[in-house]
Amino acid sequence: MIKVIRSFVTDESGATAIEYGLIAALVALVGVVAFTALGDTIVGAFDDIAEALCEGTGGTYTASNTTTGVAGSCGEAASGGS
Repeated sequence: MIKVIRSFVTDESGATAIEYGLIAALVALVGVVAFTALGDTIVGAFDDIAEALCEGTGGTYTASNTTTGVAGSCGEAASGGS
């Protein structure tokens, strides 16, 4: 019985697993905070790129609405009709 208790007390494999779990949770938390803080900036950058691509093909771009979660869209340019 004493050997079992000594083995349990000196076994650190569970502690190592818990440490890795805490590190993973911390990394996830930092990621969530960073994405939340930079969310509007990232959406704005993608909107700028999408607008440039849309206007480059002759379309009209409608920006994203971060409040409603509606993505931006590129409408076709009015054709001149021949």
